[in-house]
Amino acid sequence: MSLGKSATPEFGLPSYTEGLAGPPTRNPWNLALGAGGSSGGAAAAVAAGMLPFAPGSDGGGSIRIPAASCGLVGVKPSRGRVPAGSGLGGLAGLGVAGPIARTVADAALLLDGLVAPLGYPAAHRHAVRAPGDDGPFLAAAIRGEGRFQLGVMTDSPWDEAYEIEIDPEATIALDRAVAEFEAIGHGVERMTPSPEPGYAPAFRTIWQSGAATIPVDGDDEALLEPLTRWLLERGRRVPARELAEALAWLAGYEERVIHRFSSFDAVLTPALALTPRPVGWYDPDDGERNFAQQVQFTPFTSFVNVSGLPAITVPVTETSEGVPMGVQLIGRPGGETELFALAAQLERRVRRAGRRPPVW
Repeated sequence: MSLGKSATPEFGLPSYTEGLAGPPTRNPWNLALGAGGSSGGAAAAVAAGMLPFAPGSDGGGSIRIPAASCGLVGVKPSRGRVPAGSGLGGLAGLGVAGPIARTVADAALLLDGLVAPLGYPAAHRHAVRAPGDDGPFLAAAIRGEGRFQLGVMTDSPWDEAYEIEIDPEATIALDRAVAEFEAIGHGVERMTPSPEPGYAPAFRTIWQSGAATIPVDGDDEALLEPLTRWLLERGRRVPARELAEALAWLAGYEERVIHRFSSFDAVLTPALALTPRPVGWYDPDDGERNFAQQVQFTPFTSFVNVSGLPAITVPVTETSEGVPMGVQLIGRPGGETELFALAAQLERRVRRAGRRPPVW
């Protein structure tokens, strides 16, 4: 049963939820901060205790960004895992459906329901699907067993195009997660940077081209928010050849990422490069600067969508002001089971499950 529609930004495009159609969605841990996006309303509702968990959609980080901002667990499943939100019908296969929850077990429970509701087998709608079994994943999240080889990655494919700096608070969370995994007995290896200067122009082309399909034309375009209008106008000017070349480049990039990660069971990154952003931080008028700000806040999420890999964010520490900070674990193709096991182990070690924000 659905309780209602939670807030999202206009057409779900930005990584924050501060649309002009209503008040901004605020972070329950600190009302001066945003809840992230695009599933910002869902994350705020779960963090505030309105719901035990909620479904969201993730086309460039839209589950993991608000989950990390609000101290929650957010799961981006493998491309092709969730039948009704597989990503296989969208441009570049970016957008998938997944859960936002307060605990790893709750996230696994909801993912099981999204894949095969009420215990029925998953009804996949395409000829291809994610590798491995479609769950159930709850058992892995409850047991939290196994020893794994982990890579630690602090570079991003945006580094060549934008000034990406990792906030000390994000580094503290990452270092805490590394220390806990090492204490458990996992193998942990720092990864060397792998520059990808072609990523930024290719992804921008795809993102803008996706906005070109927004069902708004003529004089109605003036009713759109500046960022949406900027993306739409840019997208409708993209030549077919440029779009085809971007899609081909990203397909090759997917292969390179999977190869780079192949010696690890999972790869650990910061969930966010910066602490959750204040409400009103993003430039409301300059689309180019706004896009850059989003990249600087969330450089570790979109490439996972491009690669079709599963990922999970887990809260680990909190800032000096009491706002949660987390990490992201990225799995092999179809590797949700291992991610839930690792996330459950980390959750037990840091003991953040059950903590509530002041508004609760």
